[in-house]
Amino acid sequence: MGLLSRMSSILKAKMSSALNRAEDPGETLDYSYEKQLELLRNVKRGVVEVVTSKRRLQLQAAGLKDNLGKLEDQARRALSAGREDLARMALEHKQVIVQQLQGLETQIEDMEKEQEKLSTAETRLSAKVEAFRTHKEVVKAQYSSAAAQVKIGEAATGISEEMADVGLAIDRAEEKTRNMQARAAAIDELVDAGTLDDYTGKPDEIERQLAQIGASGGVEDELAEMKRQIGGPAGPKQLEEGK
Repeated sequence: MGLLSRMSSILKAKMSSALNRAEDPGETLDYSYEKQLELLRNVKRGVVEVVTSKRRLQLQAAGLKDNLGKLEDQARRALSAGREDLARMALEHKQVIVQQLQGLETQIEDMEKEQEKLSTAETRLSAKVEAFRTHKEVVKAQYSSAAAQVKIGEAATGISEEMADVGLAIDRAEEKTRNMQARAAAIDELVDAGTLDDYTGKPDEIERQLAQIGASGGVEDELAEMKRQIGGPAGPKQLEEGK
């Protein structure tokens, strides 16, 4: 279990590191801002729905109030006509409507309280969302500035991945240059030692042998002249034959 626990911790740490590198704070802040805007829109929609329901109840209440006046007028006319039964029926209807009207007025008061609460919440939330928007823009600007400074610093110090690749390329180029310089020096040394023939800077083989023949002929002529001078006109061989 100890080994598995350590492996799990290592995997979690690596995943957290990878997520941290992949996470863009600007995108995270924008996402949070959109969520807050969505919540604010829901609150505003709730205010609209409450106001709409309140208006509907108010229209119903207004209609009931109109009916109250009509029923009261009908009751008076019925009494004037000696129809107390009709007057009583009209007043009974009036009482029912009065009760309905009282219920509607209670609902309207509740709606007004709900509207006030939602309106207050909307105002507060709107202020918070605006403050968050301002703050997130500041944080995004600071992050962008810091990221730019990091890139500049990495480029200046050569610790970024791109600069590391450039450094490796320079090292390889310098190594190849040193190898080529060493090979050129070795070839020059072998040519100077006569191990290798430099066909670009020396005569070819035929010219070299012709030069050797010419040099040999000159040596033979010089040797014959020296023999003639030492042995006199007849030379050593002629003197021995004359004895």
